[in-house]
Amino acid sequence: MYEAEEAQWWYAGQRAIATALLDPALGGARAPGPRRLLDAGCGTGYNLLALARLGRPVGIDLSPEALAFCRERGVPALRASLLALPFAEATFDAVTSFDVIYHAWVSDDRAAVAEMARVLRPGGVLLVRVPALRALRGAHDVAVQSRHRYTRGELRALLGGCGLGVERITYCNSLLFPLLLARRTLDRLLGRQGSDVGFLPAPLEWGFKRALLAEASLVRAGLSFPVGASVVALARKR
Repeated sequence: MYEAEEAQWWYAGQRAIATALLDPALGGARAPGPRRLLDAGCGTGYNLLALARLGRPVGIDLSPEALAFCRERGVPALRASLLALPFAEATFDAVTSFDVIYHAWVSDDRAAVAEMARVLRPGGVLLVRVPALRALRGAHDVAVQSRHRYTRGELRALLGGCGLGVERITYCNSLLFPLLLARRTLDRLLGRQGSDVGFLPAPLEWGFKRALLAEASLVRAGLSFPVGASVVALARKR
């Protein structure tokens, strides 16, 4: 992850889609002083560098290895559980959670979302991305300890049940969905093992990244996709 998340097609493309949702949401009224941002489940920390242009970010993660990479990157992060965030209520203007609440280490996704909502100020925004659709479950899910793949309706209900108003929700990694579905089906038939994280040959990296950047442009223009390998939602604390 540390080697891939800065430039690899999936990470770069998904970051562009997240930015397309987050930038407009943070463009209006804001609290006095610099925005405070939390990346809940920050992994090896590159998203904290990306979020720094929007305010003052801090990350939390359970993995000591991930936090060691955050220190190497020079980004602020501490060890904590998503189920017990070490912050007071209404601390942050925005909270992000990129592919975290689906994980086996998060035993209760509703409690995790409620905890992220707790540390949001009124009017603050939560951006959540999770893997989508059980049909895509495969060796990668086993390797990264996936507990669940979500539908758009499940994620909307989860956020709404925690007192958050969903403003945007869409599937993403949609233009490549037929290829991904074929790949996961073939993996199951062949018994393939291991994670998908890694670099592809340069022409594929370029083409796949362009597909996700095109999706980001369409999402920024207000389009939502009906199917995809991930689902991402932007919600606001009432």
